[in-house]
Amino acid sequence: MNDIAKETISANLVQEMRRSYLDYAMSVIVGRALPDVRDGLKPVHRRILFAMAQLGNDWNK
Repeated sequence: MNDIAKETISANLVQEMRRSYLDYAMSVIVGRALPDVRDGLKPVHRRILFAMAQLGNDWNK
């Protein structure tokens, strides 16, 4: 039988969930929700514009 966890660490569930959610929320805000200072675009908008340029969908056509 495979032993995945060799030891257990006891933790307060409420505190662990609060800390984990806060870490996740901050990473989402910093990584996805805030526009970049350089061009004012969010990552999703930058990907869309890049894909449109690759397909030849320009604003002046």
